[in-house]
This record gives sequence, C-alpha cells and structure tokens, in this order.
Amino acid sequence: MKDSALRARYRRIVWFFARVTAGFVWWEVVVRRIGFGGLADRTRSRRNAQAAARFRVLAVALGGLMIKVGQFLSARLDVLPAEITDELAGLQDEVPPEDIAAIREVGLAELGLPLAEHYAWFDDEPLAAASLGQAHRARLRAEDAVDLGFDAVVVKVQRPHIHQVIEVDLAALRRVGGWLARYRPVATRVDVRALIEEFATTTLQEVDYLAEAGHAETFAANFADDPRIIVPRVVWERTTRRVLTLEDVSAIRIGDHDAITAAGIDRAEVAAVLADSYLQQIFVDGFFHADPHPGNLFVAPRPDGAPGEPDWRLTFIDFGMVGHVPDTLREGLTEALIAVGTRDGGRLVRSMQTLDVLLPSADLALIERASMQVFDRFGGMSMDQLRGIDHAEMMRFGLQFRDLMRDLPFQLPDNLLMLGRSIGLLSGMCTGLDPEFNIWETITPYAKELVAEEGGSTVERVLAEAGKIAMVALGLPGRADRVLTLAEHGELSIRTPLLDRRLRRLERAVQRANGLLVFAALLVAGALVTGSEPVLGRWLMGLSALPLLWAMVAGRGGPHGRS
Repeated sequence: MKDSALRARYRRIVWFFARVTAGFVWWEVVVRRIGFGGLADRTRSRRNAQAAARFRVLAVALGGLMIKVGQFLSARLDVLPAEITDELAGLQDEVPPEDIAAIREVGLAELGLPLAEHYAWFDDEPLAAASLGQAHRARLRAEDAVDLGFDAVVVKVQRPHIHQVIEVDLAALRRVGGWLARYRPVATRVDVRALIEEFATTTLQEVDYLAEAGHAETFAANFADDPRIIVPRVVWERTTRRVLTLEDVSAIRIGDHDAITAAGIDRAEVAAVLADSYLQQIFVDGFFHADPHPGNLFVAPRPDGAPGEPDWRLTFIDFGMVGHVPDTLREGLTEALIAVGTRDGGRLVRSMQTLDVLLPSADLALIERASMQVFDRFGGMSMDQLRGIDHAEMMRFGLQFRDLMRDLPFQLPDNLLMLGRSIGLLSGMCTGLDPEFNIWETITPYAKELVAEEGGSTVERVLAEAGKIAMVALGLPGRADRVLTLAEHGELSIRTPLLDRRLRRLERAVQRANGLLVFAALLVAGALVTGSEPVLGRWLMGLSALPLLWAMVAGRGGPHGRS
C-alpha cells in the first residue's frame, strides 16, 4: 500500500475524532458555562447517536481496525452512553472481499507453492470476508485426507498489507487516546492509554494464525470429555502466521432459529448448553472464546449419533480472540456468581471491590441496598419478563436510588473488558434462542455447587471473621475515650465533604447567575439605545462581554474549590 494512502487514512481517522472531541468540548464545557446546560442535556442523546452513526459509516468505509474499534466500543457500557453502544452493537465485521489474485500471492509467499499445489480444490469465491482476512472453502489432496480423516477444509488468508494498516490505525488511536486522557471525567473512569494498548495486544494476536491454531487446540482439549461441544481440527502442515487451514465444520448458524427448529432441535436446550459452556470456560478453565457472535457458532445435527449421545452438537469456530481469567479475577467472579445465586447484596459488593469495578467515590451501603432491591424485585425473572417490566416501576426504582443512577460509580478494568463483551453477546444469543431463557436458573445451581466446594474452608473463614470482629471490639474503648476527650476540650470537629461540595457548587451557580444577569442587562440596554445613541449603544453591548466572561469562569478557583 502506498505511503500517501496510509497518510490519508491516518488523517481521516484523526480528523474524525478531532471533530467529535471539539463538539463534545463545545456542548459540555462552553455551552454549559454560558448557562445553557439544559439545552446541552436535552440534545445529548441525539448528538451521541449522530456521532456513533457517523463513526459507523467511517468504519465500514475504511475497514481495517475501525470495525474492530466499533465492536470494542460497543462493549464499553461502563464508559459510553447507551445510544452510542446501541448504534455500534450491530456493526458486523463484513467488508468487500480482496481480489483473489492478491490472496493467491499471500498463499504463495506463506506456503512456498501455489495454492493449487497444496489443495485438490480451492474456491475463488470467499466464504466470508472480514477486515483482517477472508476465508475460502477448499479440499485437501487425497494423501492428506487419508492421514487426517477428513478432506473438507476452510482456509483463512490475511489481507495483503494488513500489518501496515494496523500500524497506521493504532498510531491514530494512540493520538486520540492522548487527547482523551487529559479530560478528567474520562480519565477518572478509565485509563484510555491502557485501554488502547489492550486493544492493540488483542488485535495483534488476531493476525497471528499460529496462535489462533493453538487456541483452537487448547479449547478442544478443555471440552474433550463433553460430547455436546466440537471444535474444528487444525491442519498444521498448511498453517502459517498468515494462512490457517481448519476442518470445515459448517452447520446451522446459531442465529438461524427457524432452521434449528426445522431440524427438530430444542432451541431452549441450545441456549442452556451455550450458557453452561461459558460457565465452564470462565470458572473452571480460565480460558474463553471472546468473540461469540452468531457467525462463530453453529448447531450441528447428528441424525446418526450413537444411542445415549446428544443428537446435535454446538460448534465453536474462530479463536483469534480469546480471553484468559487469572486466578485473582476468577476468585472475584466466583464471589460475584455466588452472591447473585444466593441473592447476597453484601457479598456482591465485596466481589465488586475484589474485581476493582467500583470507583473510590462509590457509596458501598447504597450499592448494597440497591442490589438487595434488585434481587428482591427482579430475581428469578426471565429475560422476556424483565423486558416486560412496567416503565413506571423502573422509574420508581431509579428515583429511589437516583444518587446512584446519577453518579454511576462503576468502571470496567482492562482484564474484564473482553469478558464483559463476551457475556453481552452471549446474553443476546441465549435470549434470541429462547425468549424465556432465565439466567437465574442457570446461575443458581452453579453457585450452589461453588458454595458446596467452599465447605472445607468455611470454619477457617468463620474464625478469621470472628478474629476481625474481636480486634475491632477490643479497640472500641480506646476510640471512644479519644472521642470523648476531644469533645470535652471543644476540639471535636465533624467533616461533611458532601455538604461542603454542594455549598461550593451553589455559590458558583449564584456567581454565574449574577454575571449572566448583568450581561443580559447591558446587552438589552445597548440594543434599546442604539437607535438614538449609537455610540453609547455599541459601548454598552461591547461592555456586556466582561460579565459574560465572568459567568463562564466564575467560581472555578483552585483545586480545592472544585467538586
């Protein structure tokens, strides 16, 4: 690819995000400072949706990493508003196919011989074309088929120059990330630079087909004893970093609900097996398929299956994007699963702390109360029942916990990013397969098993908690004595940071209102006298700029004056 084309691509990406950033600053900073915060609030959802729609057009036009970026952002429910994530959620990694001559050149460079020398047949028409590569059906030569036990394969070939495109796209994203990292509301919720590097690492793994082949074999080994799950076998002799040859396991796509039903397969059972497989991947294996969209999952009927074996199997393909669950993360997730399964709000909050999903400003007691309300009111409902909840009831819940809903003191650490996206995709597929899919019924038995497995350490935990309580109790007399002594000497002070912040905010609002009032008075007076006294009128209207500037900066003060 020519350098001029790469530079143009870089400028187009940076310019798009520069315009979005400028628009955000104008509406959320400038417009709000001059007293039109209400207008900014009323138009925010529409503006966000328009920006997301423009990005979607850009992503489809450019391909490369931009489609991956859109899919990546659609999972950031903790950082981005719903109107953006909803717009990007349907962004599919489907782009026009590469010219077959270019694909054959890549195959020749990687395998050392023309594709016709390696395969008995190679379909020039791609089975699927994605932003990083495309897949073609093929058949192995007779001698290879005898050795491996199958001849139908799918060959994935990377697009020419894709590594150059990735390098340019990442450079543009790092530039934009540097801008966002300087904006405090964004920086307090997410480490933008770390997020981009996480995305870069994941993407570079996707373009290493040797790694993908290894992931497929690891996944297959984890489910070797489960007859319900199958994974395509790798043809290592026809696999390199840029060419991957796999057994063709195509069947009914998991999103083709009518075909699944027509094959006599219970869709509710498919949803249950899919959810159960992810519980094993996350809580047992610590290794999960991180891109479970409908194109990567098949339901394969088995009309000639042996007695006692399932009459269909769930097939996973495309292991370019996988996630790992380290022990510390698994402990926190296990704690959260048990908390949800046992409806324990306090335990759920503790798991959130372990997972580092709470901001330092989070009100733990309020979150625990909200969790218990959710468990009491919505626990046990299916996804279809949850969608049918009366809007007024949701509004009452929102009003009851309006402080929590306004502040949303949550963040999604990098190590939970891919997992969160996978669970979001999984939830949508399970509900599509079975509108009555009940996540509680799936989680509760699993949580009870985990609780039972805790049995051996229960006594130790009780003793540890008792020890902590005893230490606190022993220290209470001393603390009480110190408090009473301070009170006796008149030195006891009570800090109310929340009240102080609200008073400072009110003071700044009054200052801005005064400035805007003087601004309006001078502007109107100037306009009224311009007809008879044009010099005085222009002078008054020019003078009105001073209180306007005062209103924009009023009350900003130093770092201690900010809320």
